[in-house]
Amino acid sequence: MFKNYFKTAWRVLVNNKIYSIINILGLATGMAVVMLIGLWISDEVSYNKYHTNHERLAQVMTTFIDQDNKMETAFDVCAPIGDELRNKYGSEFKNVSMASYNFSHVLAVGNKKIMGRGMWVEPNFLSMFSLKMVDGNIDALDDPSAVLLSASLAKTLFGNESAINKVIKVDDEDNFSVAGVYGDLPGNSSFYEAKLLLPWKKFVIEKWPRFEHATTNWNFSSFQAFVQVADNIDMQKETEKIKNVVMAHKNAAADEKEQAYVFPMDKWRLYSEFKNGKPSGGRIQFIWLFSLIGVFVLLLACINFMNLSTARSAKRAKEVGIRKSVGSARSQLIGQFLSESILVAFAAFICSLIISVLLLPLFNKLSGKSIGLPTDNPGFWFVAITFTVLTGIVSGSYPALYLSKFKPVKVLKGTFSTGRFASLPRKALVVVQFTFSIALIIGTIIVFQQIQFAKSRPVNYKSEGLIAITFTNPGAERPFDAIKQDLLATGAVENMATSSGPITEVWGTETGFNWQGKNPNYVPTFGTLRVSRDLGRTIDWKIVEGRDFSKDFATDSLSVVLNESAADLMGIKKNIVGQSIQFKHKNYTVIGVIKDMIMESPYKPVRPTIFFYDPNFVNQVIVGIKPGHPINDALSKIESVFKKYNPGEPLSYTFIDEDYAKKFSDEQRVGNLATFFTILAIFISCLGLFGLVSFVAEQRKKEIGVRKVLGASVYDLWQMLSKEFALLVVISCFVAIPVAWYYLNNWLQQYDYRTSISFWIFILSGLAALIITLITVSFQAIKAAIANPVKSLRTE
Repeated sequence: MFKNYFKTAWRVLVNNKIYSIINILGLATGMAVVMLIGLWISDEVSYNKYHTNHERLAQVMTTFIDQDNKMETAFDVCAPIGDELRNKYGSEFKNVSMASYNFSHVLAVGNKKIMGRGMWVEPNFLSMFSLKMVDGNIDALDDPSAVLLSASLAKTLFGNESAINKVIKVDDEDNFSVAGVYGDLPGNSSFYEAKLLLPWKKFVIEKWPRFEHATTNWNFSSFQAFVQVADNIDMQKETEKIKNVVMAHKNAAADEKEQAYVFPMDKWRLYSEFKNGKPSGGRIQFIWLFSLIGVFVLLLACINFMNLSTARSAKRAKEVGIRKSVGSARSQLIGQFLSESILVAFAAFICSLIISVLLLPLFNKLSGKSIGLPTDNPGFWFVAITFTVLTGIVSGSYPALYLSKFKPVKVLKGTFSTGRFASLPRKALVVVQFTFSIALIIGTIIVFQQIQFAKSRPVNYKSEGLIAITFTNPGAERPFDAIKQDLLATGAVENMATSSGPITEVWGTETGFNWQGKNPNYVPTFGTLRVSRDLGRTIDWKIVEGRDFSKDFATDSLSVVLNESAADLMGIKKNIVGQSIQFKHKNYTVIGVIKDMIMESPYKPVRPTIFFYDPNFVNQVIVGIKPGHPINDALSKIESVFKKYNPGEPLSYTFIDEDYAKKFSDEQRVGNLATFFTILAIFISCLGLFGLVSFVAEQRKKEIGVRKVLGASVYDLWQMLSKEFALLVVISCFVAIPVAWYYLNNWLQQYDYRTSISFWIFILSGLAALIITLITVSFQAIKAAIANPVKSLRTE
């Protein structure tokens, strides 16, 4: 029986080539979209699942609360929190590990020097995160002279030789002995880029000379803390238990203004956005968004199948009548029609594999991933085949039920009629198709408008022509005055300055500031940056009150510059210049206020930041290239100067405007993917529309011939065939616009700095959909209108 079903189904497909191609191509495109989205979602939800204990691992974060009870949660914690958790809550945490952020380092083995990224971590970090040792000892970081390498980094440095006990010089300063090699982490691990693990004790005791006693300093937050909770511990309840662990050491009895938060590893990737001290979303919204897009795109393809199958019902009516008259049951007819749709689905599945392979390079580029089809995974084939069968059943269910209910007596007597309202379901499905397509067009425009809105926000410094050169050994003495003179002498450089961190991030946050009139129970947190006196002139920050750092004032070593947000946070509305700020037992004088520079997210308020004059602690050198000077020539001259003073360290630099542009990467990626899926959705919708117009034109071929003989023009005939579909698109606009506005307006609420939704976006999207529809319809409409009426009427 089934063999006969599929044999008949194959004949139907072969005898109706155009409709078969449209159905297969539409379904194949929809299935390819679902396949790509499925692979993307699989990669996202499997993030950090490599780590065996991922369900019990977490990062301790800090929620800062300002005087208006606004909360901001950050990854930064102070160094002593690790010992505090171990000593006071040891039974609730199996492991606690402090760590630095992932920094770049110069690694030297003999004459070979390369750049490698790595973290300073406590010894139990490796066992916590189930790093797999290829060679050596997993507990080796108890020794402050030991280092652990990833397998790929070990191969780069030592080739096929064993790396164990080999000596590496790090940052041209300290020699470390390789005590272990661990297997490279997968790309969907948060620690993928950490190829080097260094001993934490050496880091906090010897590598931070500017911040003495880091292990006991509760006011300096610039580190990371990771924990493995005990099996019976609920992380949310544990947060409530330890939230005051920092404030207990800050003598702020009345108001708790800094709270610890236990953030589970399983939420790191998808729930990275915080609001009011709680995870409020993040990439999870993209998971839901693209899941919804995948379902609807596949639904569009299924609608095409339904529409074309039911539109051709008159042609299949006699077949149904004859089958029923010779004894076919309705269930058998349903089985026949479902076998046709399943056959189409499997043909579409094969095509979708080809389409997916062809689109994967573009998709990976847009999504920033390196995904491949897991064809060697049996689970993939099981899911794919099950999905294909379900797609065939869904797309063929309505036509099967519709066609199988025809009455054989009416069909064979020639009195069968599809009815006046038979086309209504098809029209409704076309409205659904274009409603979704129009909503996607609106969404894509608004995403890009939000990106452009944030890009147009004043950054309040000059980012063009600035490069940031990162040093791997902060605090080391270097002849920066001589370097600056040589750079200026090249003729390619306008200015140079140093800082303790980048100007596109806030690496350090500190508390412990006091000033006249401050509530003694209020513990505000400020971003801090230590700079040389020329930073303001190099990046051209905007002074709104007071003055900049200057060599003409010897007292600037005890002076600070505030941004506007810091001045507002202090609550001193007038005459803030000259005010005194107490910090670490020193009195600093406010000499100036600058406009808020966007150092972090362009979608959020600017963090209150204090700039100290301190040319001794340097993480980065900011170099301003002269306007109009060729970039390649300038870089060559800059590199030669730095090699002169530090020949052993490769020059590691980034363009500041490119660093700032990366802040839009997530939204840009969403916009690009939305554009990609919108194009495919419109293609599927137009494919179905093309098939329907082809059928309508064929069905009304004699009517068109008669009208043409009676004097109808090509324009009249085109208008007759086009207006019905144009009306459906107009109806789709009225459905899509309020739905799109509601969801996109909610999406924009997550941004503090956001665009407004203009009405022209809806008009433009509707016109775009209408024009695309008319172009699609016009090909077949004009073809039918210019056909020779003799051919259509000669059989009458």
